Amino acid sequence: MLGFIILLGVGNIAGFYAVLDYRLGHRGLPLAPVAVVLANTAWLPALAAAPLIILLFPAGQLPTPRWRWVLWAYAGLIACVMVVVAAQPIAAVADHDIRVDLSGNLTSSGHLPGWLANPPVWIGAVSVFSLAGIALSAVGRQVLSWRQATGERRQQLKWLAFGAAVTVAWLIGMLLFNLPLVGIAALPVSMGIAILKYRLYDIDRIISRTLAYAIVTGLLVGAYAGLVLLATRVLAFSSAIAVATSTLAAVALFNPLRRRVQRSVDRRFNRARYDADQTVTAFAARLKDAVDLDSVRDDLAAVVAEALEPAHVSVWTDRQEMKQHTSLGRSTPP
Repeated sequence: MLGFIILLGVGNIAGFYAVLDYRLGHRGLPLAPVAVVLANTAWLPALAAAPLIILLFPAGQLPTPRWRWVLWAYAGLIACVMVVVAAQPIAAVADHDIRVDLSGNLTSSGHLPGWLANPPVWIGAVSVFSLAGIALSAVGRQVLSWRQATGERRQQLKWLAFGAAVTVAWLIGMLLFNLPLVGIAALPVSMGIAILKYRLYDIDRIISRTLAYAIVTGLLVGAYAGLVLLATRVLAFSSAIAVATSTLAAVALFNPLRRRVQRSVDRRFNRARYDADQTVTAFAARLKDAVDLDSVRDDLAAVVAEALEPAHVSVWTDRQEMKQHTSLGRSTPP
């Protein structure tokens, strides 16, 4: 679901960026050709994620190993369609014949080689029917799973069915009555309710990681764009050198920035993980000066109980082994 949203967002932003350069006259913007390609191709992998979302819900696992072959076939079909879809923007960029409308969609096609210019009709028909068949099989799998499910699993699948029904009804309404796009959010919203209400996955960890990487990505993209503009506009370096230098700087900043942001996000949104890390760090500091085995054992059991909250804690020590180490002149117990 996150990939679906991110890809659609990237495609829309890239479309606006392409309009600025190729339609509104702001020529020479960095990476404008890349924005053209993204604006005209990002929608396909986003839509391709939808059947996978339905298939993998709620356990995040395939129902049987045989489904791996279905997924490989699905990935191969998407790759073939992606080649056809990406051919037009890539050809337009290569021929320096880029014309876009107000949404960032290409109105020029460039010179496509061979069958890419006019793909045979049967190839398109086979691809569409195959992709539709795989998508419907994912839906059918969930229908069969719902009939056999009980308890919380059945409630989770009810939320999925409710969101899917609202989304389909809204799509029909969009075609007939020109309804706004917002109604298709019913499916991810219903799945989100099932995840939160029935504690699917380690949701606190997922939220903290999502926020951390979103913040890091935003900061790095801003720093990258700022460095490129500074180098090309202010310092008048060549664009290739500026892009390479900015890329290296962004890569160097990634890990330090990610660690710092992750600690801040965990402190606010994943407090259990943050408190556990702090508890273990404090125990490690105390352990450096500890010499009494009984106090270390009690401290260890207390730290494990506080950090992990297990149902039972046991600590086993070999006192005979400790005596042997002591007789050899070692002051630190094993």
